[in-house]
Amino acid sequence: MSSTELPETRTVDAPPGARSRTVRIADGERLRTVTLPALTLTVRSRPGDRPGLPPALYVHGLGGSSLNWSALMPLLADLVDGEAVDLPGFGVSPPPDDGDYSVTAHARAVIRLLDASGRGPVHLFGNSLGGAVATRVAAVRPDLVRTLTLISPALPELRAQRGAWPTALLALPGTAALFARLTRDWTPEQRVRGVLSLCYGDPGRVTDEGLRHAVEEMERRLELPYFWDAMARSSRGIVDAYTLGGQHGLWRQAERVLAPTLLVYGARDRLVSFRMARRAAAAFRGSRLLTLPDAGHVAMMEYPEAVAAAARELITDAARAASAEGGS
Repeated sequence: MSSTELPETRTVDAPPGARSRTVRIADGERLRTVTLPALTLTVRSRPGDRPGLPPALYVHGLGGSSLNWSALMPLLADLVDGEAVDLPGFGVSPPPDDGDYSVTAHARAVIRLLDASGRGPVHLFGNSLGGAVATRVAAVRPDLVRTLTLISPALPELRAQRGAWPTALLALPGTAALFARLTRDWTPEQRVRGVLSLCYGDPGRVTDEGLRHAVEEMERRLELPYFWDAMARSSRGIVDAYTLGGQHGLWRQAERVLAPTLLVYGARDRLVSFRMARRAAAAFRGSRLLTLPDAGHVAMMEYPEAVAAAARELITDAARAASAEGGS
């Protein structure tokens, strides 16, 4: 967590003809790799519309990547200078050298990235697993977080959604390898459609182009030798985080968050129960809550305009309050 780490940064510009075979880069985005001791991260940047805008960092969920934020980032580019990170073992980031995929390790990776880049404090966004990671970052390093926006954060539930059971099963030793064998005949499109039915409130909102991009990304990921290991170990990390008590428990850490917080929940979420919205609103002090009746688990992909509008209010109000406090 030291701020003395100096990253080695390399910009990755895939040739236009190769993007569909490697990783998609939307117009206005750039990819770069940040190399730290025993850790390499890929960062997708969406620069602000003008210089001097405050920084934002977006953290994806289990099985996701920085691509999950490509619909939201341009909607806030007039307000923040955005970056989205691929957590270790996901997107284009290689696995961590120590093989640690716990929520704490992911949070440590985010903290090291922010410390090394000097971009903090940031407006921090997190979805699902990324929401748990962002909660931990905001609790242990409040100096790095201006505001916190959590979309269906993976916080402990006593009665998990039925759709979340496969994640828990994936955490069991040997299950990932077994599942990989049982589904070896599934096409990438079949896998993608399964994920969409689980994560979207209405999978029909995905365009043909969006489906094609998702299938291409799935094809790329399935070729990675560590794909199933990263999924299994991160699933185990979520389950382990749910069992932690005391000051390390995620709900206890939620109560310690000082940053102004926006919570976004979808009523059709099959992974994080909509009923958790009320508990989360009570845990994060002074938080505001956005509920979307037709959204599923990835509201920033399904309803980016609604999420952007709520995030804009949070960021603008926080900046106004900070300005008033500084002038008093």
